[in-house]
Amino acid sequence: MKKEKQTKIRLLLVDDHPIVLEGIRSHLSVQPEFEVVGDAKNGQEALHKARLLQPDIILLDISMPGMTGLETIVRLRKIVPQIRILVLTMHCSKEYVSQIIAAGVRGYLLKDSSPAELVQAIKLIAEGQVYFSPRVSKVMLDELVVGRHNSVATDDLGALTDREREVLVLIADGFSNKQIATRLNVGVRTIETHREHIMRKLDIHSIAGLTRYAIAKGLVKLT
Repeated sequence: MKKEKQTKIRLLLVDDHPIVLEGIRSHLSVQPEFEVVGDAKNGQEALHKARLLQPDIILLDISMPGMTGLETIVRLRKIVPQIRILVLTMHCSKEYVSQIIAAGVRGYLLKDSSPAELVQAIKLIAEGQVYFSPRVSKVMLDELVVGRHNSVATDDLGALTDREREVLVLIADGFSNKQIATRLNVGVRTIETHREHIMRKLDIHSIAGLTRYAIAKGLVKLT
């Protein structure tokens, strides 16, 4: 009787450093449970290859040129929601950790972790569990405890009008000014004005910043 062949865990690697990318690929490719189906060097390429290759897990750095890691995660969660994301990065500040985890990743591993820990993290995530480096878990716990006692007294979100909130959500969802104008049946210049007002009121002056803010406030619903 033939033994049924075990299905391998299909991996897509995303990192803009060729040496790092090759090192991760070399280590994971020799693991019998894994199959590295492709790699990408930026967010846009990651979106394309995720659609094309349909991996089980994406290992993603969050420091990349062009589209940020956070923007990439938000878009990946929308276009390929079934794919699990493991962030592999050197950043462990509470700002990075809270925003990335809120975006819906299944794991957060630091680049100084051991190869054995990386393998363990991938296996656990493939089984439907989550995995966070010990230092990342500590940051999460500290943020939970301290955040309850040091919440911001004023809510900047309350300064926005209903229409500005609507525009903010669409911006965070990745729509351009022209696309938002079409959806709301107004002129492009009107949307540009709304965006200027939103940025001024929130003191945030980039699309990436607005996206992070919308996620943190729970305005962007991730499936």
